[in-house]
Amino acid sequence: MATKVVMEALSPTMEEGRLVEWKKREGEPVAVGDVLAEVETDKAVMELVARAAGTLLQQVVPAGATVPVSELVAVIGEPGESVENGGRPRGPAGPSDQPAPAKEPERGPGPGPIQETPAAAPVATAGGRIKASPLARRIAAERNIDLGAVAGTGPEGRVVLRDLEGAPGRAVAAPGTPRPPARGGAPYADVPLTQIRRTIAKRLAQSIGPIPTFYLTTEVDMERAWDAREALKGLGEEPRVSFNDIIIKAVATALRQHPSCNAWWQDDHIRYWHEVHVGMAVAIEDGLITPVIRDADLKTLRQIATETRDLAARARDRKLTPGEYTGGTFSVSNLGMLDIDEFTAVINPPEAGIIAIGRIMEKPVAHEGQVALRRRMRLTMSCDHRVIDGATGAQFLRTLKAMLENPLAMVW
Repeated sequence: MATKVVMEALSPTMEEGRLVEWKKREGEPVAVGDVLAEVETDKAVMELVARAAGTLLQQVVPAGATVPVSELVAVIGEPGESVENGGRPRGPAGPSDQPAPAKEPERGPGPGPIQETPAAAPVATAGGRIKASPLARRIAAERNIDLGAVAGTGPEGRVVLRDLEGAPGRAVAAPGTPRPPARGGAPYADVPLTQIRRTIAKRLAQSIGPIPTFYLTTEVDMERAWDAREALKGLGEEPRVSFNDIIIKAVATALRQHPSCNAWWQDDHIRYWHEVHVGMAVAIEDGLITPVIRDADLKTLRQIATETRDLAARARDRKLTPGEYTGGTFSVSNLGMLDIDEFTAVINPPEAGIIAIGRIMEKPVAHEGQVALRRRMRLTMSCDHRVIDGATGAQFLRTLKAMLENPLAMVW
């Protein structure tokens, strides 16, 4: 009897998925656990696997289609078995008439700087179509860039936005940047939402609208933290600890002392967590994702540095599992490396708070009775007022500031 293959909920918040690419052709044998297709969820590109053995009788939806969770995408059965559930109509030549997909080269654990490795040939599908993300394809079209001449560093050699930097053609603008219309062409271009951008929009509406948010800002003297990081760098050990790693450790340690900020709003109750799991906002090609450093208060700086690099690299390659970007109890967002002095971050519900980190900069301040140049950094805490009161948030921020100004307090 034929088995229906439906679009599965591959992440906790997934409502629909875009079928990126079929990995099995019609007429091919299928074993339980075989990868049938790649699916773009609201957070990552994941694998849709077979739950039954047999033959792939029909691909109900084509590659590129967006399908709601639980909707039919394929049928598995015995060779020659009829398909009764009316998938897509058959044309004179279906996918079974196509040659098998070419085997793609294996990739290492991360993309690495493009300049440090020989340029690889772009990966094409069996039909000759270059593999590229929707955003990279759109930007390439607008900038007259030949995707066939671009080495891809995304999953399985897919061309992504960062690969277009420096490619022949006009300069690549950041996503969302208004562009002048081409001469004689349309004055604008409508681009369908990707799954992650659709989810971001929905989550922002859930956060900004219903959550009564207030903001607390403080300025931190980072001289001692700077000296501590320089001393760690001098040891020459890898991975090198970043200021972001130090801040994550300080936030986690401060949350241990202020459990009232380490909480979730749950509509009819507040959940106060005994564990500290810090979310780290990471910008990816077409949005934002927040991998979670679990039990961050119990980990050393070296462990945090190792984990943040691994999670960030896999986040950009859309290779995180749902368990790696859900379950955070508090979040950190850092734009200091982009020369932002200060900003306010949007709370990631059901969490009750998030810290926004600005850049470290030298400025003249009063220090020990004199005016001196000191390295300073501004922190802004966004608080859900249903969980965190003003004084509660201020006390947490004061502890966090003290730890960053005296790094030894984190290990005291």
